[in-house]
Amino acid sequence: MSNPAHQPRRALVVVDVQNDYDGGNLAIQHPPFGESVANVARAMDAAAAAEIKIVVVKQMAPETSPIFAKGSHGGELHPEIARRGRDHYVEKALPSAFTGTDLEEWLRANSIDTIAVVGYMTHNCDLSTIIHAVHMGFAVEFLSDASGSVPYANSAGYASAQDIHRVVSVVLQSRFAAVLKTTEWIDCLKTGAMPERDTIYASNQRALKRNAA
Repeated sequence: MSNPAHQPRRALVVVDVQNDYDGGNLAIQHPPFGESVANVARAMDAAAAAEIKIVVVKQMAPETSPIFAKGSHGGELHPEIARRGRDHYVEKALPSAFTGTDLEEWLRANSIDTIAVVGYMTHNCDLSTIIHAVHMGFAVEFLSDASGSVPYANSAGYASAQDIHRVVSVVLQSRFAAVLKTTEWIDCLKTGAMPERDTIYASNQRALKRNAA
């Protein structure tokens, strides 16, 4: 990690940490929810201590939805997030926290150039928000142990929660975000070090060398 003169103007974006993920109708399996939500809370506390602005995002769905239904317990923010302070609140209906919301406007009004993303799910709303942010010119950090995935099975095949989380994290590190653990991110806040970023080409070259070994 390097320590350049320019320091990012960060905001922590806490994506959809809602009760349905905590053993509810869309229970996070990897990393275990209890571990990942504790890291989300740690990141929020560290951000507050470092005077980094915190955005809390909440997924909204119709009352008839099996997940995140309006007015349901599962759709409410998890208590660990609800009891902590925040600087901005966003409600969304689509995966990206930017689509149909004022998030971009708020970030730019606060001169934010870097967002750190935590929350759920790694492969859905986190991924969509991160890619959207990169396309708008923001730098992104992704705290991989403060997020999580569920398994899928459909006409395209089967993937475990662990595989989905791992593969998406690798893909994000190759181009879209600096992927790091919560402890590493907190250290960056304290020391001013910049998290490692990578490229598609370098990531591919390492894989080819690994496969040839």
